[in-house]
Amino acid sequence: MNEPAGSPSILQRLLALMPDPALRTKAGLFAMVGVVNASVDFAVFAFCHLYLGLGLVIANILSWVVAVTGSYVLNSTITFAAESGRVLRVKDYLSFAASQAAGLLANTATVVALSYLVPVLVAKFLAIGISFLVNFSLTHFVVFPARRAGAQEEIRRPGAD
Repeated sequence: MNEPAGSPSILQRLLALMPDPALRTKAGLFAMVGVVNASVDFAVFAFCHLYLGLGLVIANILSWVVAVTGSYVLNSTITFAAESGRVLRVKDYLSFAASQAAGLLANTATVVALSYLVPVLVAKFLAIGISFLVNFSLTHFVVFPARRAGAQEEIRRPGAD
């Protein structure tokens, strides 16, 4: 479908959603960390399953632990360096890992289910996409939900009835 002349491109529309250059940078860094860690997840899974002969679930859990650990380190020291002070803390790591557990469950269920239909590495690749959707959805709707109308006034006047 052709867009009318002069209408903004998809990239321009996406960038308009994030007018703050610092937010764009953070989003870009977050995406790059995600690509690196998805690659690590895939490689560790393939190594554990294909070369070490581990079962699908064990290989998937091990690859997830390695990827989540890498994600925590990279996001704490690069993407969210200002918020974390570039300090790695066991408590923060455990909280981060716990928030990713739903993605692990979705990932593992997808790998196992799809392994009956497609080659295991294809199933793993698709599972990474499914777990991304689960993790993003939980982060967007649960961790950082959109404020309802009037919520700003409630924050400004906490004692108001």
